[in-house]
Amino acid sequence: MQSLKYLYRIGRGPSSSHTMGPFAAAKQFLAENPSGEEYRAVLYGSLAKTGKGHMTDRVLYEVFSGNRFSVKFDEETVTEFHPNMMDLMVLDDRGRVAVKKRYYSIGGGEIIAEGETKREHREIYNFNSFFQISEYCRKKNIRIWQYVEGCEGKEIWEYLKIVWKVMQKAIERGLQTEGILHGGIRTQRKAKYLFKQRHIDETEETKTNRLICAYAYAVSEENASGGEIVTAPTCGASGVVPAVLRYLKQKKSFSDEQIIHSLATAGIIGNLIKTNASISGAECGCQAEIGTACAMAAAAAAELFELDIDQIEYAAEMSIEHHLGLTCDPILGLVQIPCIERNAIAAMRALNAVNLADFLADSRKISFDMIVDTMYETGKDLKVIYRETAEGGMAKKYFKELERQ
Repeated sequence: MQSLKYLYRIGRGPSSSHTMGPFAAAKQFLAENPSGEEYRAVLYGSLAKTGKGHMTDRVLYEVFSGNRFSVKFDEETVTEFHPNMMDLMVLDDRGRVAVKKRYYSIGGGEIIAEGETKREHREIYNFNSFFQISEYCRKKNIRIWQYVEGCEGKEIWEYLKIVWKVMQKAIERGLQTEGILHGGIRTQRKAKYLFKQRHIDETEETKTNRLICAYAYAVSEENASGGEIVTAPTCGASGVVPAVLRYLKQKKSFSDEQIIHSLATAGIIGNLIKTNASISGAECGCQAEIGTACAMAAAAAAELFELDIDQIEYAAEMSIEHHLGLTCDPILGLVQIPCIERNAIAAMRALNAVNLADFLADSRKISFDMIVDTMYETGKDLKVIYRETAEGGMAKKYFKELERQ
């Protein structure tokens, strides 16, 4: 597996696969071909079908600013290797293609150029399954975060400190901002309202859910507006982990060092899913994004409470299991409805998974590795219209409902 630095990426929303990935590909292509007469991008698959809502064209124009540049959305060409496919081209003075390079945005902001046999960063982890990692940790009598340190070196903590700071800043900005998100469906920001508006008869449980939701909404609304966030594991699911960690830090007074260790544990969960399945909504539906985020948050919380490795595994496994089959059907291709609300629901579910794992881990039947395989197979079986194309589910029904009103 790769370094956690390539799972936790710091960048602008609203989409790691549709914004951050194409941005990185375009920067790379322009650096390799700095003297073109004219440049062109052709987007295929999910990039074509939801690129407008995800601001793909906007970030590409930003990269090629100062050059003659155009974008074409090709919704017809079949994509085989990955549904997020993009061609970047240099055109000569007669408009003919002089240079062409194909890229795939595979989730979490990571890209692969056609012909590459492996991902762009070297493998630094010696195990690729939770079973192997757990056996190693038991043998060495260490926790998962200590395994991370052994593979990454102590410098990983400096990076995760920055990650935690960016997460907190996104929460703070989101809690202070009101208004309507861009895109045309007039989604109202709700984080500040949730944070400030105490329930008329608020119990401790109600307060917990309200605050966790406020934090998740805050980050997700920042993401939807193109603000700076951390992929955890993606932009669209970036509100879950920060919400859970922010709430637990305030509730239980966990130190920043403990939070950073929990991010390392969560990172192993995300990395395993990224390596053995997918964190891309366009490839496997929202179960790959929000399900993974829920599993990461559950593992982080379990680490904070110093649960044992079986309990950590069970909490993460449950989080995936009970998101199986979750479709990705963003209205107008925007990372707003149902994405923002799903971050809040998943954050609450992560804590529920930890609570249940605390009691029942010794009786579990399903391993984390098994559920990751199941999620990947389920995602591949989903119809294309339910994999970030905005052609099915709520994305389709929403406008039919408007027409009837």
